[in-house]
Amino acid sequence: MSWWKPADVGYAVRTQLADMGHAARLFARLLALSGDGLRRFGLVRDQMHFLGNYSLAIITVSGLFVGFVLGLQGYYTLQRYGSSEALGLLVALGLVRELGPVITALLFAGRAGTALTAEIGLMKAGEQLSAMEMMAVDPVRRILVPRFWAGIFCMPLLAAVFSAVGIMGGWVVGVQLIGVDEGAFWSQMQGGVDVWKDVGNGVVKSMVFGVTVTFIALLQGFEAKPTPEGVSRATTRTVVVASLAVLALDFVLTAMMFSI
Repeated sequence: MSWWKPADVGYAVRTQLADMGHAARLFARLLALSGDGLRRFGLVRDQMHFLGNYSLAIITVSGLFVGFVLGLQGYYTLQRYGSSEALGLLVALGLVRELGPVITALLFAGRAGTALTAEIGLMKAGEQLSAMEMMAVDPVRRILVPRFWAGIFCMPLLAAVFSAVGIMGGWVVGVQLIGVDEGAFWSQMQGGVDVWKDVGNGVVKSMVFGVTVTFIALLQGFEAKPTPEGVSRATTRTVVVASLAVLALDFVLTAMMFSI
């Protein structure tokens, strides 16, 4: 495509607008059919096991090492100002507000998002979705809606596990290895972390990230070309678009939550 030709520029703009329209229509259908999907909660439960249980290992290990690093870096930084007793507060706020939801969403996009895209794309390539339409079964209601809500439910739970394991990792490094006073570690954390402003905002962030990552994964799989190359490109596109969307939304949500 030549960017200096108006026809090519117009074609690219129309294509992007058409893609945005398809995404908006699919999102509206997912919301409209959510009632039917939630009434058959067994389908959502099975997808929660597929998405959440299989992502638990990487979330737990990553949270532990992030807590280790945050404990070390936080201690050496706070020690300069004689505030090493506030290490627990630093670790808890860093994980609950930012690192927990964001890193969980990025890992979820890489682990569960690619699996969703590949699964839907292969079903489309194998004409299973077309066969369901021939049998008067709506693939959006039967396939996409349970996976959409399973991703929304799983993300806050995985973010909570990440933050909890990260705090334990910070405790191991700060208290057990370095020697920070254990009472000060927990008391500073208990007195400085607010349930609604800190934990609540982290939960809201993780739910927004769950909607974003899951919808992008389902959209890329549903709109993928029914070829091996098309499915592979859709899988790659899921990770890139979801990661950028998570980072952009994190800035917007942080500006809205902690500056008002």
